[in-house]
Amino acid sequence: MKGYGSYCPIAKAAEILTERWTLLVIRDLLLGARHFNDLRLSIPLVPPATLSKRLKALQDAGVIERVASTGRGSWEYRLTEAGEELKPFLDLAGAWGQRWVRSQLLRQELHPGTLMWDIHRFIKAECLPAKQTVIYFEFADLRRMKRWWLVIEQGEVDV
Repeated sequence: MKGYGSYCPIAKAAEILTERWTLLVIRDLLLGARHFNDLRLSIPLVPPATLSKRLKALQDAGVIERVASTGRGSWEYRLTEAGEELKPFLDLAGAWGQRWVRSQLLRQELHPGTLMWDIHRFIKAECLPAKQTVIYFEFADLRRMKRWWLVIEQGEVDV
């Protein structure tokens, strides 16, 4: 039997939200990810098949919706009202994690893709020159995924 078999609202919420990777998907949708590849970049260790399953489950639960992307010939994922209402919960979970469990970062927990996606998400493009700007990052001590570029053009930032 899937789930807790209980009418308890916490149990019902946990049935949807506690699958591995689910809260990270919702976090990144809250922070502006819209496409499957955005999520793959921002959560680099999630297997693509698992990501697809999580997106489908969140869609079935009414937390997200999948809509045709304008001009891209692909799909976008957007939070529904139910998904948007998870923001305070995720903010509290993040604050709790920062205070109580993130006392030491392990090397294997540091991934350049996650860092670059966060920089991409929070960079203030309006503070950069109006012309195309490329910022190069190199993580010299890595064997793989050591070179990254941010391309900023017309206010859009791409990794």
